[in-house]
Amino acid sequence: MNLTGNTVLITGGTSGIGLGLAVRLHESGNKVIVAGRRKELLDRIVVEHPGVEALALDVTDPASIAHAAETVRANHPELNVLVNNAGIMLREDVLNPADLQIAEDHVTVNLLGTLRMTYAFLPLLIGKADAAVMNVSSALAFVPLPITPTYNATKAALHSFSDSLRVQLADRGVQVIEVAPPGVRTAMFGQEDAESSMPLDDFLDETLGQLRDNPEAKELVVERARFVRDAEANGKYDEVLALLSNQR
Repeated sequence: MNLTGNTVLITGGTSGIGLGLAVRLHESGNKVIVAGRRKELLDRIVVEHPGVEALALDVTDPASIAHAAETVRANHPELNVLVNNAGIMLREDVLNPADLQIAEDHVTVNLLGTLRMTYAFLPLLIGKADAAVMNVSSALAFVPLPITPTYNATKAALHSFSDSLRVQLADRGVQVIEVAPPGVRTAMFGQEDAESSMPLDDFLDETLGQLRDNPEAKELVVERARFVRDAEANGKYDEVLALLSNQR
């Protein structure tokens, strides 16, 4: 994926990693469309970042996705990059019957949202120069954080889906990139001020730097996430799982 000259749609683009990517890619010479549910945040972004466009989108609603695809097809037929970033991360107690709804919400947003967006927008990407789908998963796709079991499971599924998608699209000119962040200082999971989490700007610097150095990358994994991403290959899975099991 080239870092300039694209038209990019980013889901979950109103805050955190999504907004950070939107601003960085816009500043690098891309046309950026941020998508999200909250109109007040979308309105603020287009004022604070002239040139960035906003799109009302709820990835849990198939009708909203279909409408967004038609809107983008009409207004931005040149779209060539889809960033599937929308997601939630919540604690979950499997012994609490009420938390089943939390589990189902993770599947609906993190997994079904990405699948539906991919199916809806791939027809717009096929045939475009430098086309790419970027799926934001998590280092926790590789070793789970036990207090967020369904979050981890959806991200593991997204990793597997990305691998299969890459193979299916290998001869269709669409690059598939997986981004597997560590904990990053964002509002997601209340990590804005967590010393154990990576500063957002540092994460963006390293991630986009990797893509700049290797435009054909399949995975973008910052050094801080490597010990989790590579735990099984390094024979340290149980050690890392035990470490994550102590987090509350």
